[in-house]
Amino acid sequence: MIQSFRKPIVVMTAAFAITLLASVNTTFAEVSLGQEVTLPDAPNPVAIMIDPSVALTQNFGSIDLGSGSSVDAGEMALVSLEARQVQLAKTPLGAKQVAKALVASTYKWNARQISCLNTLWDNESHWNFKARNHRSGATGIAQALPGNKMSIISADWRTNPVTQIRWGLRYIKIRYGTPCKALATTHWRGYY
Repeated sequence: MIQSFRKPIVVMTAAFAITLLASVNTTFAEVSLGQEVTLPDAPNPVAIMIDPSVALTQNFGSIDLGSGSSVDAGEMALVSLEARQVQLAKTPLGAKQVAKALVASTYKWNARQISCLNTLWDNESHWNFKARNHRSGATGIAQALPGNKMSIISADWRTNPVTQIRWGLRYIKIRYGTPCKALATTHWRGYY
């Protein structure tokens, strides 16, 4: 039983350490998948190369944390990528970029659908993850009503714009099929 809790704690500790290091040393802040990184101040320089085409399917090895516990380097890379996406999506332009990447990887909607999504969420929230409609109580980028609907994606829906985007895209796919159909519904009845 204790073993099952150790791995998430180790991963989160490692993610926190990466975030802390990224805030101090810009070498870590500018890393992206597919880029070779040499870690400074190491007795033996260590280089990690992550190929994005195999990032989700290949074991990259383990990183020793010094306490006998280890964490998968691939998991750390994914946690780091997720943290960068969240930070990027806190701005309207960044949120649009994250949404476009999620659409490309998950929904495969074309450029016209992306344009409809931009228009839809520009009108709803201006892509502001802190947006709240004081009359209806709708919340977030996609203006979920009630906002806690987004907890089916993650409990951090209040503060994580990526969670809001994931929920909004899923909602549009399930309810309308495409962003253009959701936008047409908004024009017809005032909401989607």
